[in-house]
Amino acid sequence: MVDSKHQDPGADATPRALVQRLLFAAGPILGLVLLLLAVWVLRREFRTFRAEDILAQVRSIPPAHLLAALGLTLLGYWILTGYDALALRFVGSSLPHRRIALVSFVSYVFTHNFGLAAMSGGAVRYRMLSAWGIKAEDIARIIAFTLLTFWMGFFLLGGTFNLIWPHPLPGALFATSRTIGLLLLLVIAGYLAMALVRRRPLSLHGFRIDLPDPRTTGLQLAVATADWIVAAAVLYVVLPDEGKLSFPVFAGTYLLAQILGMISHVPGGLGVFEGAMVLQLKPWIGGDRVLAALLAYRLVYYLLPLVAAVLLFAGHELRQRRAALGKVGSWFQGWVAPIVPHLMAVTVFLAGALMLFSGAAPELPERLEWLRRMLPMPLIEVSKLLGSVIGVGLLVLANALRLRLDAAYLGTLGLLFFGALASLVKGLDWEEASTLLAMALILLPCRSFFRRRSSLLHQPLAATWWTAVAAVAAGALITLELAYRHVAYSHELWWHFGPEAQAPRSMRALVAAGVCLLAVGALRLLRPAPPAPGLPGKEELDRAQEIAARSPATTGFLSLLGDKHLLFHEAGDAFLMYGISGRTWVSMGDPVGPEEHLEDLAWTFREMADRHGAKAVFYEVSERELPLYLDLGLDLRKLGEDARVRLADFSLEGSSRKNLRRTQARLAREGCTFEVIPAQEVTSVLDELERISGAWLAEKKTREKGFSLGFFDPSYLLRLPVALVRREGCIVAFANLWPSGTKSEVTIDLMRYDEHAPPGVMEYLFTQLMLWAQSEGFEACSLGMAPLSGFEHRPLAPLWNRFGALIFRYGEHFYNFQGLRAFKEKFDPEWEPRFLAAPGGLATPLVFTRIASLVSGSLRGVLSK
Repeated sequence: MVDSKHQDPGADATPRALVQRLLFAAGPILGLVLLLLAVWVLRREFRTFRAEDILAQVRSIPPAHLLAALGLTLLGYWILTGYDALALRFVGSSLPHRRIALVSFVSYVFTHNFGLAAMSGGAVRYRMLSAWGIKAEDIARIIAFTLLTFWMGFFLLGGTFNLIWPHPLPGALFATSRTIGLLLLLVIAGYLAMALVRRRPLSLHGFRIDLPDPRTTGLQLAVATADWIVAAAVLYVVLPDEGKLSFPVFAGTYLLAQILGMISHVPGGLGVFEGAMVLQLKPWIGGDRVLAALLAYRLVYYLLPLVAAVLLFAGHELRQRRAALGKVGSWFQGWVAPIVPHLMAVTVFLAGALMLFSGAAPELPERLEWLRRMLPMPLIEVSKLLGSVIGVGLLVLANALRLRLDAAYLGTLGLLFFGALASLVKGLDWEEASTLLAMALILLPCRSFFRRRSSLLHQPLAATWWTAVAAVAAGALITLELAYRHVAYSHELWWHFGPEAQAPRSMRALVAAGVCLLAVGALRLLRPAPPAPGLPGKEELDRAQEIAARSPATTGFLSLLGDKHLLFHEAGDAFLMYGISGRTWVSMGDPVGPEEHLEDLAWTFREMADRHGAKAVFYEVSERELPLYLDLGLDLRKLGEDARVRLADFSLEGSSRKNLRRTQARLAREGCTFEVIPAQEVTSVLDELERISGAWLAEKKTREKGFSLGFFDPSYLLRLPVALVRREGCIVAFANLWPSGTKSEVTIDLMRYDEHAPPGVMEYLFTQLMLWAQSEGFEACSLGMAPLSGFEHRPLAPLWNRFGALIFRYGEHFYNFQGLRAFKEKFDPEWEPRFLAAPGGLATPLVFTRIASLVSGSLRGVLSK
C-alpha cells in the first residue's frame, strides 16, 4: 500500500500537475516544432533541385576556400581554450596550457557534435580535469563560468550585429532583426552595469554568481566574441561570393540560426540550423549554394575535429595510465566503460539513419541491372523494404545501448549483419554494407560494457530521442523528394513493381519505416501505466538492514525509517532508497551495496522515473560516484560537507583538546555517565527516550522531519544501538547509532536531550562516543553533513532560494550553519563534499522545493518550523 505522502506521480491529476507536465515537455515540444518548421523550409526551398545539383555545388567550392575554413577551424578551437583558461584562473586553479587546450578541444567537439548530456563538455571536463587533480566542486564552477562566458559573447555580438546591420526576418514578428539586437544588448548592458556597480552576488535561477572583476569581465567578452566571429567565418568563407553579403549581416544570421539549433535539442542542431540559414540568406544566395556550403561547414567544423578529438581523448587516457598497462582490464572498466555505451549508441543511431537515407535514395542502375540477372526481383524488392525496417530497429536499439542493456547488444549485432546483407541484395551497395560490418566488428568485443538485464519493450524513449528520430525521418523524406523530383506522383506508383520502379520501392520502404515508428510510439502510449511504488514492509526492511550492515558506508540505515521506497537489485545484495514528491523522484544518497551493482541500480531508478514521467534526482551523493551521475545526464551542485573523524588519530591529549577535557571533567563531576546499549535492550528505555524526544521538540518549537533525517519512531529505534547519557542515573540525552558491520565507521543520527541535561551535553556525548567507537575498533566516526559549508566567498557557488535554504536548515537538528560547522571542527574532522545530482536549468527551484517537501513531510511543513 502506498503512503498518502508518496503518491504515484501518475495519480496526480490536478490542474497544477497538468501545468507541470506541460512544462516538463515544453523543451522537447519546442524542439520538435522548430525541426518541423526547418523541414518545411528545406522542402519548399529545394523543390526544384536534385541531390546531384547539391553535390555539384559542394564540388565547386574552391580548394583555397576549404583550406581557409580549415585554418579558421583550428583558430576557433584554439580561441575556445580561453574559456577554460579564464575559468581555471577564476576558481584559483591552474594547469599547463597544453592540458587546457586538450580538455577544451575534446569537450567542445563532443558538445558540438552530440549535444548529449553524458557526452557533453561537462562530462568530458570532469573526467579529464579530475584526473589532473581539480576538485569536483571547482569543476562544477568551471563549467558554470564557461557557460556564462559563452552566452555573454552571444548577447554582445548578436546584439551588435543585428542592431547595426539588421537583416530581414521573413514571416517573423519583427520586420528586421534590429529589435532582437536591441534586446540582446540590453541584457549584456545590464550584466556589465551590475559587474561595475553591484557589490552583492547576483542570484539567478538558484545560483549565486559573484561577478568577476572588470578585467576578467573584459577578457570574457573578448574571448567569447572572438569565438563566435571565427566560428561564423568558417561558414562564411565557403559561401559563394555572389549576392554582396557582408560579414556583419551574415554573422547576425549565423548567431540566430545557432541559437535555434541549440533550443531544438537536436544533436548539433542538425536540420534546424540549416533551415534557419537557408531561410535567412535567401535574399542574397540561392538555397542550393547555401546548403552546399553548409555541408562543407559540417565536414570541416564538426566531423574532422570529431575524429581528431576521439583520437586525442584515447591517447590522453593511455598516457594517463601507461604506468598501469598491466591492469588494462581495470582501466577499461573504470574509464572506458562509461564512454563506450554512449559512443556505440551514437554510432548505431547513425547506422540506422544511414539505412533510412539509403532506403529513400535510388540504387545505381548498373549495379541493379547486374543484381537483376543474379537474383529474383521479389527478393530485391523485399530487401529494400527490410533495409528501412532494420534502420528503424537500429534507431530504437541505439537508445537501449545507451542504457547498457545486454539484449540491445545482441539485437544490434544481428541487425547490423542483416542490414549489411540487405544492402548488398537491394542494390549491391558494398560501401554501405562495409560500413555496417565495420560497426558490427567494433561492437563485437564490447560485450562486457552491456551487462544490464532488462526488457527492451519497457525502456523509456526520451522526448529528445523522438526529436532526433524525427530529424532523421525528415531528412529521409527530403532525400526521397530530391531524388525523385522528376517523377510525377500518382496513386498507381504504390503498386508498380519492376527493375525500373525505383521511386515506388523507395516510397514503400519509407512507409514501412514510418509504420514501424508509429508502432513503437503506439506501444509506448498504449502500454499499461506502471504500478505505483509502495513503501516497504518488515521483510523488505530486514533485507535492507542486512545490506546496510555489510556496507562500508552507513547511509543505508536511513532506509529503516520506512518513509522511503526501496529498489533492490536483482542479485538481492544492493538497494536504492528514494522518496516521491509530485513528479520528482529523489534518491537518498548513493545506492547501497557492492560497487558492481551501483551503476545498474542508478540507471534502473532513472528509467523508472522516466516511465512515470518524473525527474530522477540523487541527494547528498559522494564525490566518488559523480562520474555515474554525469553519465545519467544530471547536473551537479555541492550541498555541503560531511564531517568524518579518523578514530586512530583521536585522543583528548594536547593543548588543542583542553576544552574537550574540561567539558568531560565538568559533566563527570555533575554525575554524568555514558553507555551504548544494543538494539535488543532499547525496549527497556523506550518510554524515557520518547519523553526526552517530545520535550526536545517542544523546547525547539519544531516538529519531526524525515527522509534524510532520523525521526523518533519506536520501530526504527528498536533496530539500532543507542548511546545514552545519564545524570545521576536518569537519562538526559541520547543518540541512535549506525554501526557499519565492516567497522569502517559509526554514524550519529537522531540526537535529543531534555531540560535536565547540563550545558555541553552534546559535546560530552560526541566525545564519549568517539572514545567508545575507538575501543570497539571502528575506523571513523561520521558527524553528519554541515550544510552550505565550503561556499564562503567562492565564485559561482549556489545560493538556495527560500525553499532550498530550508532543506539545509533541516539538514541538522539544532545548530545553525556557522555554529554547526564550528561545533564539528572541535573534533578535527576530515570534510568530504556532498552533492546534489539533478536536472539543471529551470527545473532547479522545483527540485529544491520537492526535496524540502520530503524532508518536512509536506510543502506546508517547509514553510513552518
